Amino acid sequence: MFTKILLASDGSDHSNRAIDEALKMVDPYKDQVHIEVVYAVDGDQSKKDVLQYGDSDTASLKRKERFQSTIEYIEDKGLGADITILHGQPAETLIEYANEGDYDCVLVGSRGRNKFQTLILGSVSHKLVKYVNHPVIVVK
Repeated sequence: MFTKILLASDGSDHSNRAIDEALKMVDPYKDQVHIEVVYAVDGDQSKKDVLQYGDSDTASLKRKERFQSTIEYIEDKGLGADITILHGQPAETLIEYANEGDYDCVLVGSRGRNKFQTLILGSVSHKLVKYVNHPVIVVK
């Protein structure tokens, strides 16, 4: 039984599907489950956010606001949830964070890249599967 779940999210439709699958997976014992939604923002996106919002504090607040509806959605289904914003390269940052935590499972959405794109660009979900020390579920 998974009761402490790390959900790697970027706010995309792929991440939202992963949330829905997590909710289905734990529904029978949802009152015992806590989901930590984790978003890793890389340096380029962080700079863009600061330029858009004027300062890093406002940018951080806006990032958390972006995921507030996700947290409310999860909580409305009867589960505990919170958001953690990390800074760094998404795959490496998420791997380190997941391996330092005491999670029963890590969930991540798949982007659906073709074989060539994955070969050239790599994939966060692929790296999580390979390097995280906990069970990892990739949702297509």
